[in-house]
Amino acid sequence: MTYQPGTITKQSFGVLPNSKAASLYTLVSRSGITMKATNYGGIITSLVVPDKNSAPVDVVLGYDNLQGYIDANPYFGAIIGRYSNRIAKGKFINDKVAYTLALNDGSNHLHGGIRGFDKVVWEAEALITESAVGLKFHYLSIDGEEGYPGNLDVRIIYRLTDDNKLIIEYSANTDKATPVNLTQHSYFNLAGKGDIKDHRLMIKATKYVVVDETHIPTGELRNVAGTAFDFTSPKPIGQDLLATSGNPVGYDHNYVLDTESLEDLVAAVSAPATGIVMEVYTDQPGLQFYSGNFLDGAITGKSGADYHQYSGFCLETQHFPDSPNQPDFPSSILRPGEEYRTKSIYRFAIL
Repeated sequence: MTYQPGTITKQSFGVLPNSKAASLYTLVSRSGITMKATNYGGIITSLVVPDKNSAPVDVVLGYDNLQGYIDANPYFGAIIGRYSNRIAKGKFINDKVAYTLALNDGSNHLHGGIRGFDKVVWEAEALITESAVGLKFHYLSIDGEEGYPGNLDVRIIYRLTDDNKLIIEYSANTDKATPVNLTQHSYFNLAGKGDIKDHRLMIKATKYVVVDETHIPTGELRNVAGTAFDFTSPKPIGQDLLATSGNPVGYDHNYVLDTESLEDLVAAVSAPATGIVMEVYTDQPGLQFYSGNFLDGAITGKSGADYHQYSGFCLETQHFPDSPNQPDFPSSILRPGEEYRTKSIYRFAIL
């Protein structure tokens, strides 16, 4: 099928076990980037960017069909919520009330629980302006869902602009105080295949959040200087990979950003093979860098690709892990009468 620049096309993407229909939207920017996304989980299934030779490269991991996302999806391309990352023991206290959340990561709560925002069907609306094509997603998370308090009304907009940006706007309101920490969980590979160890990464952060063996913060924010976690100057992701601790070995850490506004560059990644560069901008306090450690070759993705360890990386803009239980971390509690509002930008260019 041929798609015209500046357009959005909708087609069927299959039917879920609960009989709800999933749709697939194809967005084509006027600058040559094509993105496909589904209202199931708000998942970005494909993001095709021209490389240094003007050849198309799909820079995100995923599946060819809906069933792949239903059966064995390690959050490929999805909207994550209510709370991205982990909450220790699935418990927190807010306003002297104790809450218990679903446990889906050993003894901890991860990425919103057993049925987080990545596993629901969102209302979707196409948006077309003079400078962008986009999708507006809406979902009402009811009081008690996965153990969270309050009815949370969530809106997320993807905008694919004519100056090579993917802009993600998040907003939400609640009728009870609740933790909210939304993010987008695309796995990127700017070469389109192979591993990402030769990708050069810079993160503008001089500290990172120290975690225990279950990836729960100890409360310490440690300087990156002299450690494997130092990306203040660009270096290959694989350079110090084996010097990280963890099982499996690799990066799965939240960086304390030194930036102050959406105008400040947070991170930049480049792939030597394609010359594609991705810059990240956000107004959030943290950035979770994950190097695809848990991919084990058991997943067959798009076009029959086997996703092995380090086949993709994530740069998730967010609050720090376990913030509801860490009083010294920036607060992630949203209260009635307030609006959760944040924005992140992924900008693509050529070296």
